[in-house]
Amino acid sequence: MFLSIQHITFPIEDPLLKFLLELIIILCIPLLLNKIKVPHLLGLLIAGAVVGPNGFHILSRDSSIVVTGTTGLLYIMFLAGLEINMGDFKKNKWKSITFSIYTFAVPFLLGLAGGYYILGFNMLTCVLFASLFSSHTLIVYPMVSSLGITRNLAVNITVGGTMITDVLSLVILAVVVGMSQGGVGSSFWIKLSISMVLFGVIVLMLFPIIARWFFKNVQDKISQYIFVLVMIYMAALLAELAGIEAIIGAFFAGLALNRLIPHTSSLMNRVEFVGNAIFIPFFLISVGMLIDFNAFFKSWETLGVAAVMLGASIGGKYLAAVATQKTFRFTDDEGKLIFGLSAASAAATLASVMVGYNIILSENEAGEPVRLLNEHVLNGSILLILISCTVSSFVSMASAQRIAEKEKENTVSGESEEKDKILLAINHESTVEKLVNLGLLIKTKSNHNSIYALNVISEQKNESSAKNAEILLDKTVKMGAAADTKIIPITRHDHDVVSGINNVIKEQHISDLVVGLENDKGFSASFIYNLYKGYLQNKQSNVLIYHAAQPIATVKSYTVLIPANAEKEPGFFHSLLRVWNISKNSGAQMIFYSNENTARILKRICEKNNIEAKFNLIDTWKMAQTAAEEIDENEGLIILMADRGMKSYFEQMKEVPEFLNRNLSRNNYILIYPYRALNETAIEKRSVANHDDFAEIGKMISRVFK
Repeated sequence: MFLSIQHITFPIEDPLLKFLLELIIILCIPLLLNKIKVPHLLGLLIAGAVVGPNGFHILSRDSSIVVTGTTGLLYIMFLAGLEINMGDFKKNKWKSITFSIYTFAVPFLLGLAGGYYILGFNMLTCVLFASLFSSHTLIVYPMVSSLGITRNLAVNITVGGTMITDVLSLVILAVVVGMSQGGVGSSFWIKLSISMVLFGVIVLMLFPIIARWFFKNVQDKISQYIFVLVMIYMAALLAELAGIEAIIGAFFAGLALNRLIPHTSSLMNRVEFVGNAIFIPFFLISVGMLIDFNAFFKSWETLGVAAVMLGASIGGKYLAAVATQKTFRFTDDEGKLIFGLSAASAAATLASVMVGYNIILSENEAGEPVRLLNEHVLNGSILLILISCTVSSFVSMASAQRIAEKEKENTVSGESEEKDKILLAINHESTVEKLVNLGLLIKTKSNHNSIYALNVISEQKNESSAKNAEILLDKTVKMGAAADTKIIPITRHDHDVVSGINNVIKEQHISDLVVGLENDKGFSASFIYNLYKGYLQNKQSNVLIYHAAQPIATVKSYTVLIPANAEKEPGFFHSLLRVWNISKNSGAQMIFYSNENTARILKRICEKNNIEAKFNLIDTWKMAQTAAEEIDENEGLIILMADRGMKSYFEQMKEVPEFLNRNLSRNNYILIYPYRALNETAIEKRSVANHDDFAEIGKMISRVFK
C-alpha cells in the first residue's frame, strides 16, 4: 500500500481517491471558515483554484467535475424558482421589472462605454462585452435561504429580476452570435421568438400537468426525487433547443414545480439537502478551477481589461441596487442585500465569455485567430467571477443576518406569543402520511418540535395493540424527520380512543387536534358521534377533520367557506392562521366565500401577509353549498365550522358531513372547528371583542402571521 501511494501521479486519475479528496474539501472548508465568519462559498472557490489545473494541478477539470458542477449550477437556479413565493411575485411583478431594468441597463451602459472608449473594441464586441455585466448568478441564494428570509420583499424582487436580466443578456448573446455569423434576419427573429414561446408553454403549462399526475400516482420518495432531477435537466435541454441557456430552463422548472413541492415537505428537504451538500459545492469547486492567477502577471492589458470589467459589473450593480432602494424605500440593509445578491457574476457571464471566445472572426497577419472576445476578456472574467462572488458573499450574509435578526425580534411578543402545539390522532395506517403532510403545512415556520403523534390503545374495545401503535408512530416520526421536523410520539392506554385523545389535549395544552378520515369511509355514524360527543368537547383547542383523496401538494386551490359572524369566535384568527399556512407552504390559491364584513377582515390580513387569494360574497348557506358543489378535480374545500356563524343554520351544520360524503368523496376537504373558549395563551384575548377595529386586528395580525 505504501508503494502504491508513492507512485501517485498528478493530476490524480484514480476515481476513488479523486472523489475522496473532493469530499474532504467540501467537508473541511465550511467548518474552518465558519469559525472565522468567512462565507464558505469563497473558500470552495479558492480551494478549486489551488487544486485545479492552474494551481498545484492535483485534480483536473475533467468531465466528472463538469457534469456535477453543471448540475450544481442548474440546482441554484432551480431552487431560486422553486422557493419564490408566487403570490408575492405576482403582487410585486412591477417592482421586479423595475429592478431588472435598473440592474440590466446600468451595468450594460457602463460596459458599453468602457469597451468602446477605453478598450477600443468594435461595436459588436462591445455589445457582447457589456452584456456580461447585466446578468447575475444567485450564487449566495442557498445561504440567504438558510436564514429564513426568502419571503422578504427585497429577496423576492431580486429573484424575479434575475430571471428577466438573465433572459435578456442571453438573448443578446444569441443575437450577437447570429450577427457574427451573418445569420440575423427576419427568419432568425421569427425562429427565436417561436422557440422561446414554445419553450415557455411546454415548461410552465405542460410540466405542472405531468408532475401533478406523477405525484398523485407515484408515492415512492426516491422516485419522486429522481423525477425532480429529470424535470430540471429536461427543462435545461429544452432551453438549449430554444436557443437560450440551460440555466433559464432550470429556473423555469422551479417555477413550474413551485406549487407541487410544499416548502415544508420531505421532498423539499431532500431537494435542498442534496443540492447544498453535493451538487452546489461541486459547482463552486469547478468554477474555482478556472481561476488562473498567473494570467494577471503576464500582461498589463489583462489587468486593465479586468479593471474595466470590475468597475462596470460591481459598480453598475451597486448603482442599480441604490436606485432600487430609493425607488421603493427599502431599508439600508435591504438595499445592501439586493446589491449582494445581484453582484455575483458566474453562470451567464461564464457561458457568454466562453461562447464569445470560441467564435473566430478572422486571422491576423501572424496567422493567429481573431476572436469575438479575446483571451484578456476571458482571463478578466475569471477575476471578475472570483471578486464578485467574494463581494456578494460578504455583503449578502452580513445584511441578511441583520434582516433575519430584526424579523426575529419583531416575531417575539413576550407572553402573548402564539403557542403552537399540534396533535395528530394516528389510528389508521392509511391516514398516517396524509396527517403528517397536513401537520407540516399548518404549523408555523418556527415550530420544529411541537407536533405530537398519538395512538390510543383502548382497553375496553382493544382497537389497537401496542405493537401496531409502535409501527404507526415509528412511521410518523420518520416522516417528520425526513422534513427536518421532530414529531413527538405518544402511546396512551385508555378506556376508549376519544377519552385518550381528550386527556392528552388537556395534559399537553394542545392548540390543534388533527383527525383523519379514511378515504373509503368518510363520515361514518360512529365518527360523527365521536366528533360531537367527544372531540368538540375540548373548547380550548381547534379541531381539524381532514379527508385526503389525493396528496395535499397536488391540490391547486381551495374553496374556503366562512359563515356570517364567524369572526366573533374566539378561535377565528387562530383558524385563519392554519388556512394561511396551507397557502403559504403549498402555494395553493384560496378562494374565500363570506359576507362583506368578513371579506373586509380577510383583505386586511392579505395586505399584511400576502397569499394568492380571491374573494366572493355570499349571504346564505345555500350559496355556500353551490360553491362547494362546483369544485373540480385537483381542487379542495375548507369550511370554518364556527358555532356563532352556524347558529342560524344549525340544521345545515349537521347536514355538512352527509353533504361532503355525497358530493366530495373524490376531493380533499378540511373542516376546521375553531376553539370556543379563551385560554391563557389565546392570542385573540384583546382583539376578538373589537373585531371591527382594524387597527387592533392589524396589530394582532402583525404578531401572529410572521
